[in-house]
Amino acid sequence: MKSSDMFEDAKTLMPGGVSSPVRAIRPFPFYTQSARGSRITTIDGPTLIDCCMAYGPLILGHAHPEVMEAILSRVRDGWLYGTPIPLEPQYARLLIDDHPGMEMLRFVSSGSEATMAAIRVARGFTGRPDIVKVEGGFHGAHDGVLVQAGSGATTLGIPDSAGVLADVVSHTRQVPYNDLEALEGLLAGNKTIGAFILEPVLGNIGPVLPDRDYLAGVREITRAHDVLLIFDEVITGYRLGIGGAQNLYGVKPDLTTLGKIIGGGLPIGAFGGRREIMELIAPAGPVYQAGTFSGNPLSLSAGMAAITWLHDHPEIYQRLEDSTRSIGEGTSRKAGSFVRIGSMFKFFFREAPPRNYREAKECDTGRFTSFWSAMLKSGIFLPPSQFETNFISAAHDEQDIATIRSAYQACL
Repeated sequence: MKSSDMFEDAKTLMPGGVSSPVRAIRPFPFYTQSARGSRITTIDGPTLIDCCMAYGPLILGHAHPEVMEAILSRVRDGWLYGTPIPLEPQYARLLIDDHPGMEMLRFVSSGSEATMAAIRVARGFTGRPDIVKVEGGFHGAHDGVLVQAGSGATTLGIPDSAGVLADVVSHTRQVPYNDLEALEGLLAGNKTIGAFILEPVLGNIGPVLPDRDYLAGVREITRAHDVLLIFDEVITGYRLGIGGAQNLYGVKPDLTTLGKIIGGGLPIGAFGGRREIMELIAPAGPVYQAGTFSGNPLSLSAGMAAITWLHDHPEIYQRLEDSTRSIGEGTSRKAGSFVRIGSMFKFFFREAPPRNYREAKECDTGRFTSFWSAMLKSGIFLPPSQFETNFISAAHDEQDIATIRSAYQACL
């Protein structure tokens, strides 16, 4: 069965035919048969160089042998117990040691769950009901943050969602990214706001990069108003280096959320922060959080293998940085603007790189769609949205990068 036929069948079984909106490529998505290294093979035959990498988790590439062995080794001993396992505190210690903003953490099953729990414990700690998020910042699909979300919601033109209660959204304020004045103006004299959650680098509409001293300014303002700062590093965690954006930019948040890379390609999330905050979580304190699959043995094993590999090969980050720089040097600035940081990159169909959500929405999405289709025909799979970050991995070799660069030149 071809992908086109399979999608027609899927649409009768699943809403939109997919399990996540961004996968609903028009006229139909391709279905994947297998993947190895930097490449993904479709059921229709073509093998593509993958610059989506499952939307970020696969920094080592597909089916990395050490991660695979960790998964297989765990499977042989069983894969779900409903009890703690020795690896759990060992992996927790590794993640805590890598992140300046973490003294304790809890494992959960997804990035969305991590941000939801972090916001809950922030409210429990401060006793304040309201939070602030950045316009266009995406923190999962739970009600409190599904307001002008980036990624698939932006692409589909539905920045809000039906079914989200107005009472819930009323406790979520928004400010533009890279706008310290707006943040100060909102927090000044407002005693109902307990936390500010943001992606330090906007990943779900980007990457959109912070202005110089923006994150340091955010830290100063939130501290001055006794507002907890939550860094959502679900995307940037281990993507921008060991310790993520908080280490790269030298800014210490009160709470941190992680996901994607720390699972080695399997479902996972984690949230952590200052000890006095985290000790409020049940059973140690009154803030309830629980999950059957939290601390899943397979995810912990895969994640530990991936992060250990990154620790053992710190030089990979410079190689990834050099690779995205090389791709960018091959793009035409006449068509728009190329933005990159580490192994994250994107070509925006806008004259200047966007600094916030409103500017990102000015991009010519029609031109992006034509460009995306041309790249796919050239054998390069990019995320099918102007509002999604592209990724490369340790598995992309020099020939892959040269091919991507040439395709950018030709298709632009």
